[in-house]
Amino acid sequence: MKTALKSISLISFLLLITLTACRTEEIELIQAPDEEVLSPNSTVATLMQRTATNDGSDDNIIDLSNCFDVQLPVTVIVNDIEIVVSSEDDLDSIEDIFDEFDDDIDTLVIQFPITIILEDFTEVVINNQNELNSYSITCSGENESDYDIECIDFQYPISASIFDTGNELIDTITISNDMELYNFIENLDASTIVVIDFPITVILSDGTNVVINSLADLAETIENAEDDCDEDDDNDYNDDDCDNCTPNYFENILLGCSDWIVDKLERNDQDLEDNYIGYVFNFFADGTFMVEWNSITEYGTWSATGSGNNIIVDINIPSLPDCTNNWILHEIEEYTGEKKIDLRLGDDRLRYESNCN
Repeated sequence: MKTALKSISLISFLLLITLTACRTEEIELIQAPDEEVLSPNSTVATLMQRTATNDGSDDNIIDLSNCFDVQLPVTVIVNDIEIVVSSEDDLDSIEDIFDEFDDDIDTLVIQFPITIILEDFTEVVINNQNELNSYSITCSGENESDYDIECIDFQYPISASIFDTGNELIDTITISNDMELYNFIENLDASTIVVIDFPITVILSDGTNVVINSLADLAETIENAEDDCDEDDDNDYNDDDCDNCTPNYFENILLGCSDWIVDKLERNDQDLEDNYIGYVFNFFADGTFMVEWNSITEYGTWSATGSGNNIIVDINIPSLPDCTNNWILHEIEEYTGEKKIDLRLGDDRLRYESNCN
């Protein structure tokens, strides 16, 4: 009887192993649907790589080139002033020197050798300006269509599962940044099956986070976002100084300070700020303001509408026509004990300054 029980138990055990093995083999051989496989040279793979491509336009104030970055730190001579650029914040120091005077000739000289980082993240040592120029001429021109997509970004990390052609899991990898994603897409081949582990998150140019659940969703989202922003592929370092400006932010600065003076005023190529020495401007929440000088007081109106780099500031004071205009808010500068509001329209310019804490 015990022998019979043992035989039955052995048969049951072997049957269990067989069934388990079959189930395991069945799981290993499950093939991902074609629409879930990230294939080399597919539309979605190309869109992903274009999104991960190195954007070389951030430092155009240094290299005047959209398709590569200068590796930091780098030393430059700006209008005879030496600046060590260690971070993107230091680019503002270059711009401040350029903006100090409107009627001078601005110069920037790079101290070689430097290293540049190309669109594919390749690093190249550059020894002189001629070598740099040879790479610059390969870039697309200002505001011309180029390979990289800048209006959408990936939120990292991203995970992917890699199978061989027998549908057996080879590896699971984690991608931590654009360079890793670019190279990952570059090295895709037909001998492996790659499946992105969804969901993933992408970030639109307005800061919105979008959760993506499939390759089809990802391709559609990237294509829709591709032209949703100004990629700023130009050498006009002044054209994006108010990216984060709002009318409310402008009003808080304007109303939070008092005794504004005219720091810069240019109309029709004429510098007029010296004509307004001693003029003091105070702005009020009801949309009015007053100007006092030499025991004289005049009143005007003001308003601000729009967003970002297209905020219109209407200054209307008939007694001071040089200040009256539908200005565009160009920049707001905040320093300890000092605020500046820069208004422009074409080549005309009005900048108010207040010693405001």
